[in-house]
Amino acid sequence: MSTWDSYLKGFRGYLKVERSLSTNTVINYERDAEKLWQYVDSKGLNKSPLQISIQDIRGFIKWINELGLSATTQNRIVSGIRAFYKYLILEDYIDDDPTELLESAKVARKLPDTLNNDEVEKLIAAIDLSKPEGERNKAIIEVLYGCGLRVSELTNLKITDLFMDEGFIRIIGKGDKQRLVPLGDYAKKQILIYKDQVRPFQPIQYGQEDILFLNRRGKQLTRVMIFTIIKQLTEKAGLHKTISPHTLRHSFATELVKRGADLRAVQEMLGHESITTTEIYTHLDRQDLRDSIIQFHPRA
Repeated sequence: MSTWDSYLKGFRGYLKVERSLSTNTVINYERDAEKLWQYVDSKGLNKSPLQISIQDIRGFIKWINELGLSATTQNRIVSGIRAFYKYLILEDYIDDDPTELLESAKVARKLPDTLNNDEVEKLIAAIDLSKPEGERNKAIIEVLYGCGLRVSELTNLKITDLFMDEGFIRIIGKGDKQRLVPLGDYAKKQILIYKDQVRPFQPIQYGQEDILFLNRRGKQLTRVMIFTIIKQLTEKAGLHKTISPHTLRHSFATELVKRGADLRAVQEMLGHESITTTEIYTHLDRQDLRDSIIQFHPRA
């Protein structure tokens, strides 16, 4: 095992056990650290992670920039490298962090497409309820839009996470953090229709008994399947927008803020660790802003 291998193995364990990060996040952080190893190897530097200097890190940043990666991707890689060196510091392998003075690449805060309530209604109206999967797909859209879930949170949703009488669902989010999300009447009604009237009459694979949303073979739906369902409904509904599961999450947050919801409450429902992450979901519609200025500003 090479020197890099041994440190990366320890890093993986630290992320899983001490940081309690999801499997996907652990894989991404490990890949980022491996990219640094790849750079060191390609340049023939013959250095272990403990010998890397700030100059080496800056050379690495220049290298990934020249690969044509977006600013967002570069920042994610830098975040992974920082986490790696934080681990090395915590384990007393090194005293000085070579990533400490790194600056993040500038990212344009691009706002994704959103759907208004009428467009969501069109999306739902495009569902063929005569097919076995129709009621399931309607429940999926209602939950994504009505609860603002991430797609992975939707696919992992369990029947034992449903508290229908209390009007909440329990979500296991990033880093295995739990939160309770209010369940609106539309989502609640549609979940019950699917769970009580459709799901009991389909085959269910062993080990999948508690998973709410299943495919026709009785297995947990994949992220790709959710994307496919929404893409097909978008085309059928004639909506000329780039729509994904995340669009419904974004629309959920945008509608809440437009109607006066507190930003901290939205942060809590979305499961964001930082309020700054929530802010991109809470832009005001430009026309609403103009109308507000005209109505309330003394010089308008």
